[in-house]
Amino acid sequence: MENILNIKPHHFIDIITRYGEGTISEKPHPYGHALHLVSARILDNRRIILRIEPGADDICTPCLHNIDGKCNDTIDTSNRPQAPPSKNAWNLLIDRRWCERLEIGAGDIMSAQELCARIRDKAGNITDIYREIPEGLTRERERKLNDGIRKYLYE
Repeated sequence: MENILNIKPHHFIDIITRYGEGTISEKPHPYGHALHLVSARILDNRRIILRIEPGADDICTPCLHNIDGKCNDTIDTSNRPQAPPSKNAWNLLIDRRWCERLEIGAGDIMSAQELCARIRDKAGNITDIYREIPEGLTRERERKLNDGIRKYLYE
């Protein structure tokens, strides 16, 4: 990884959400992705520079499911039957919605703190971003995201 982190919008949001619920893992995942390493860098340095990357980002790069820049994994659609079973298709869909909401695009560069503040200011009700997921689950995700934003920006 270089000094700039390449990151999918939903990966950053997932990190902040997990930070809000207190479930950041410091251990490597069996898939070999770099979530634990990227999370640590983002949480240790709010001024770290991020480049928005809707494709394979620095979390995805070492993952065993990253095949030529695309995720070949599948998702469990039992709690989101309208979602595509392809994790790559799901990620692209969610990231497109987040990019529209946050008014960002591929290649945009900002600090982690700036992106978090943008999420605070623009996220609003996220049930339409995750419309394939039952509203109650998304409301809980939104609560944890907001907790993470508060912790990240103000503590």
